[in-house]
Amino acid sequence: MKILVINCGSSSLKYQLFSMTNEQVLAKGLVERIGLNGSVLTHQKGAEKYVIKEDIPNHEKAIALVIKAIVDPQHGVLKSTDEIAAVGHRVVHGGEDFSGSVLITKEVRDALVRNIELAPLHNPPNIMGIDACQKIMPNLPQVGVFDTAFHQSMPAYAYVYGIPYDYYKKYKIRKYGFHGTSHKYVAERAAVMLKRPFNELKIITCHLGNGASITAIKNGVSVDTSMGFTPLEGVMMGTRSGDLDPAIVFYLMEKEKWDFQQTNNFLNKQCGVLGLSGVSSDFRDIENAAKEDKNDRAQLALDRFAYAVKKYIGSYAAVLNGADAIVFTAGLGENSSSMRQKICSGLDFMGVKIDPDKNFTRGVEADVSTADSKTKVFVIPTNEELMIARDTYDICK
Repeated sequence: MKILVINCGSSSLKYQLFSMTNEQVLAKGLVERIGLNGSVLTHQKGAEKYVIKEDIPNHEKAIALVIKAIVDPQHGVLKSTDEIAAVGHRVVHGGEDFSGSVLITKEVRDALVRNIELAPLHNPPNIMGIDACQKIMPNLPQVGVFDTAFHQSMPAYAYVYGIPYDYYKKYKIRKYGFHGTSHKYVAERAAVMLKRPFNELKIITCHLGNGASITAIKNGVSVDTSMGFTPLEGVMMGTRSGDLDPAIVFYLMEKEKWDFQQTNNFLNKQCGVLGLSGVSSDFRDIENAAKEDKNDRAQLALDRFAYAVKKYIGSYAAVLNGADAIVFTAGLGENSSSMRQKICSGLDFMGVKIDPDKNFTRGVEADVSTADSKTKVFVIPTNEELMIARDTYDICK
């Protein structure tokens, strides 16, 4: 069975085509600048790259070009779309409607539309991708896989906020959490590496990239996570402020005479390590500035980020009453040995011991803890697309 995975942004579209016999990626690619000048599709089959530059006014045209590339006689991997069994879609927000992946029906699509107000930047392009695929491939099953679904297992005391309960009931204001597909994937891989059943473990997963979130997983389910009603809550990130005294927002709005949009843009796009370092939102640039240029603000940003992650790990160790493993994933988590070392330093109370030699690894699965480390520390590259393909396969096989 072959599964096409689609991940739509407002002006971009990422895709991968899987053969589920051996979970092999047959082809993958990226469509950029949808609806803008200079739109382009980059299609990859193995090491070969094939670039199409033409006007791509909308997601329907983008999907059509993706299909054209996949079945192209020279650069494609299929003879026709008849070989595709189903399409799996990444959907950012499922609200309280979905606790798992689902076959997309009219009722499901209606629910996605209702949840647009919870994810106004993400759900609309996700829906556009679904609509485009249904129009071009009307006979293929379409499956929605939600970033929020894995966290629907959180108990109420973990997801409610200290505001009148009526506002939760009226506006669905609660913690939802994100990166769920990634957290679930790496936690399941950690169970394999531990050679123990997933539903018997206590695992803390750290998805650390430009967006970052930490999740506490007990007996195979998420019991708490750092991102909240939106991805703004939690640890400081590339450009997001993370946890903040709410009064600071009102104070800045008054002092700077900002309206809602200016404030929202500030908190989401001008803060985090970008705002603190003054260097970049890219941790690689900040690490270089701290090391090579002895930039104090860059070092402060790194120290603050590591401190925030460590605090969440400590709090989740309390929630879980210990941990069998800590997992690092995503761009920074997978590739920065110095950040992993900094975060794990001082977690002796959990029995965490990093092996400096093992920790010097990038982008591959590895146990970077010592043999006698009570809590194991793993580096596990995430694979959200494979998780989407697996869920789609399970629903449609």
